[in-house]
Amino acid sequence: MTVERPIIDSRVSNIRVSSTHRLIRPLDLLQEMPIGDTLYEHVLEVRNTIHNIIAGDDQRPLVIVGPCSIHDPSAAMDYAQRLKPLADALSDRLYIVMRVYFEKPRTTIGWKGLINDPEMNGSFDMAKGLHLARKLLLDINGLGLATATEILEPFTPQYIGDLLGWVAIGARTTESQTHRQMASGLSAPVGFKNSTDGNTKVAVDAMLSAASSHTFLGINEHGETSIVETTGNSDTHLILRGGSQGANYDQQDVFKAAEMLRSKALNPRLMVDCSHANSGKNYTRQVMVWDNLIAQICRARSDGEPSYILGAMLESHIKAGRQDIKGDLDYGVSVTDACIDWKTTEQLLRRGYQELG
Repeated sequence: MTVERPIIDSRVSNIRVSSTHRLIRPLDLLQEMPIGDTLYEHVLEVRNTIHNIIAGDDQRPLVIVGPCSIHDPSAAMDYAQRLKPLADALSDRLYIVMRVYFEKPRTTIGWKGLINDPEMNGSFDMAKGLHLARKLLLDINGLGLATATEILEPFTPQYIGDLLGWVAIGARTTESQTHRQMASGLSAPVGFKNSTDGNTKVAVDAMLSAASSHTFLGINEHGETSIVETTGNSDTHLILRGGSQGANYDQQDVFKAAEMLRSKALNPRLMVDCSHANSGKNYTRQVMVWDNLIAQICRARSDGEPSYILGAMLESHIKAGRQDIKGDLDYGVSVTDACIDWKTTEQLLRRGYQELG
């Protein structure tokens, strides 16, 4: 007698997969936590403003500032409520967007962020993580702030993409075809970081790829595996974040990167990350990098030239430094990269505002 073999045979399939769990569909989460007309118009306005900054039609520097990662939504809202009045007060010279990062790429292993493991204990309740992330984005946008995040998992935009004003593709994923294809279909402007070794060409190549149309495997709002066709994203830019060979934010490095972009018929305006290798992984040096960038912008303006620097990124939290994930956590302290504190953040943003005047 012939024994019928199962379609999915555990002897050859999923031999290293211990379990799978059904996840909430994007459409169900969006219906449960809708954006609403007011926030819809707010996000459109934010994206249009950032588009104009990238294009050079709006000369205000774009400032992406906030915690390295979100692990405590209450502390994140505390930060947002401090940032909102400051963003309003400085809005005629700086366009301030809150960094709201839910996914963290790891060089080896470690906590992967609020969406992946919201309890920070290895329980990986991703349904809860997605609810927390969407709720926080709704609340921060509801304050009238713009929001920015890094996208790591290509399915994440289906759950939270409608609430994002700006998106980053990180140094570890800029060279990934999956992320370049995803960026080609994102509705928000996208910044590509140079690679961790400092290679800028991979980010330039990513911009060229993301500007093109693509067809690839993905999911739709119903959570169904789908063929996704995109038109390409023209609202992309380069982010200089330094590399293993050192920093790349000084005027010579900025000019060199701008020329590379121009040689590929791309927009030469770029952003600088004040943290990571540009600060030598010393969070206090972000202030020095910021002051250097403001000086470069002011120098270009005094010469009657547009600046190649369209903005900057800052890692900032309520309290300075970082902490390990163990025991009782200190309120308002990063659990990933070390951050400057709120007082320092306010001082440097106000100083930049005065210099730009």
